[in-house]
Amino acid sequence: MPLIDLANPSRFLKLADSTIPWLSGLTVLAFAFGIEQAMLAPEDYQQGATVKIMFLHVPSAWLGMLAWGVMTVAALGTLVWRHPLADVTAKAAAPIGAAFTLLCLITGSLWGRPEWGTYWVWDARLTSELILFLLYLAVIALWHTVDDPSRAARAAAILTLVGAIDLPIVKFSVDWWNTLHQGSSVFRIGGSTIDPSILTPLLTMAGAFTLLFVTLLVAAMRNEILRRRVRTLHLLQASAVS
Repeated sequence: MPLIDLANPSRFLKLADSTIPWLSGLTVLAFAFGIEQAMLAPEDYQQGATVKIMFLHVPSAWLGMLAWGVMTVAALGTLVWRHPLADVTAKAAAPIGAAFTLLCLITGSLWGRPEWGTYWVWDARLTSELILFLLYLAVIALWHTVDDPSRAARAAAILTLVGAIDLPIVKFSVDWWNTLHQGSSVFRIGGSTIDPSILTPLLTMAGAFTLLFVTLLVAAMRNEILRRRVRTLHLLQASAVS
């Protein structure tokens, strides 16, 4: 099937119905394998078992940013290319990205308490991540407060593009400012500084989280398309009665 065919909501629904079971199965298998590896991973010589929070914290942080990246591309599709599924993608991705970002903040606080002596500090990385979460809430609020779907899509797209400025701030805050967070240790010039016994389960969990994101996104897009069809039917029935 050519990629352009997915612009047709009906064809997307057929593809979603056939792929969601496979995606769900792969997600379960990936998490089973990743959790097993995480359980068998050695403890850190300084942090002990606390270091294993990394296997939830880091992938959720990556996926929180990835979701906003998907929304940014979808926002361009709404405002520039008028893609029929662009605003569907953006609306579906927002709650998922918010959930991952919230998980990142919670696990980061739990990890920070034994390491830093406090659950929260207003350093650049934590503050920019909190701003990202608030941006997610603002986009979700726009979708629910603006009655006209087309107006809501345009308003959410503009806010998404403005909010994309926060992504490089989250990513490079540890390089630009003096923060409590360590610098990049997974993807960096010269290779990762993490031992393979920790890096392998971390990447496995990141893959599992990514599969979960894709599965939830496709399912949410399918539900949004069906919800809009139901809304259209209700409007047609209301106009016929009047």
